[in-house]
Amino acid sequence: MKKDHNYFMKKAFEEANYAFYKDEVPVGCVIVYESEIISKSSNMVELLNDSTAHAELIAITSAQNFLNTKNLNKCILYCTLEPCLMCYGAIYWSKIDTIVYAASDKKRGFSSYNLEIDREIKTISGIMESESKDLLDKFFKKIRD
Repeated sequence: MKKDHNYFMKKAFEEANYAFYKDEVPVGCVIVYESEIISKSSNMVELLNDSTAHAELIAITSAQNFLNTKNLNKCILYCTLEPCLMCYGAIYWSKIDTIVYAASDKKRGFSSYNLEIDREIKTISGIMESESKDLLDKFFKKIRD
């Protein structure tokens, strides 16, 4: 099986589905190093009663532990929703090179801010966008009914 952006986003989407069934906002994340997944997570805000327990932060900590370093400069982060400003800060500080996300978050996503940082973080968006949006819409409809 070819391990491309779609392959890894499908793995992040599996994490988002897990979050959905745990009544968490359905966001999933995987971190890839040398074409292998080294960490994965879903949102755990409700489970941990912790507003910082976003999928990206948990996956970053796990990847740093796996590689035994704080620097993830050869890693790619795949996320089903555009990272928020808090998560983008963690991505920046952990030195992740590339972010690939599915759905944009016009309200809380990092791209809605005019950020000037001292290094380039490659960003790719729109991989499995409709699937991610559909899952988020389904979740918010479920909690409102």
